Amino acid sequence: MRSRLTPYLLALPSWIWLGAFLVVPLAAMASVSTQSGNVIDGFVQTFSFGNYADAISQYSPQLLRSLWYGGAATLAMVLIGYPVAYWIAFRGGNRKATYLFLLLLPFFVSFVLRTISWNFMLSGDGILLGPLKDWGLLPSDFQITATAFAVISGLTYNWLPFMILPIYVSLERVDPRVMEAAHDLYASRTTVFRKIVLPLSLPGVFAGVLMTFVPAVADPINAAVLGGTNNTMIGNIISTLYLTNANYPAAAALSFSLMAVLLVGIFVYARALGTENVLEAAAR
Repeated sequence: MRSRLTPYLLALPSWIWLGAFLVVPLAAMASVSTQSGNVIDGFVQTFSFGNYADAISQYSPQLLRSLWYGGAATLAMVLIGYPVAYWIAFRGGNRKATYLFLLLLPFFVSFVLRTISWNFMLSGDGILLGPLKDWGLLPSDFQITATAFAVISGLTYNWLPFMILPIYVSLERVDPRVMEAAHDLYASRTTVFRKIVLPLSLPGVFAGVLMTFVPAVADPINAAVLGGTNNTMIGNIISTLYLTNANYPAAAALSFSLMAVLLVGIFVYARALGTENVLEAAAR
């Protein structure tokens, strides 16, 4: 009897932790999302599901913009991160640990400070554009900040390691002997990559997209620091509703709406990628 209960007892602390700090806050936020009232008179549970319709209709531009920025940044991270992970896995040699440490080194600095430094670099009179304007290579009114490009670049920079690491782990598990066997059978490098390396690395790509797309869509920092009034993302709206306007029902409803949209997108993405193929490749 004790042996049967041992796995459950070992998992009990983690379940308690998840229940206390994930399930309970989500349940509380779900209750708040259907309340009515204000911060002065208090909020009362009225099961007002119209809060969801009002939030979506009012802030749909910011929601769509967040999905666009997050999707563009995630695609950029795949295009940049995959070659980096490939090079470290197959060309890193004995210095793989050093390269991974250098990759994670920026995370020793605060997320906000890294974003502010990115703003300093991209500003009109910063270290990048300032000299180019002084030399007459760029017009004096040229700017990158307060644009969609700046926000997407900031998202890509801040979350890129979370794309590289899972892809690297998948590539590290690829058996070089399989690739050598394919070359012995006169397969070209392109064929080996397309038929062997890429399918076996799909679990890493799948995990990397999940780890980057979700926080990139909901991130409020990059849009606040690098974007302008026309680049507000849904995370900025939720933050303002909670901390400034004290409109907790609208903020909670908007948060759950964003969560629902992301979950639907993840399921569609998993279906399009082929979850069965991903799991089969991971099992190998």
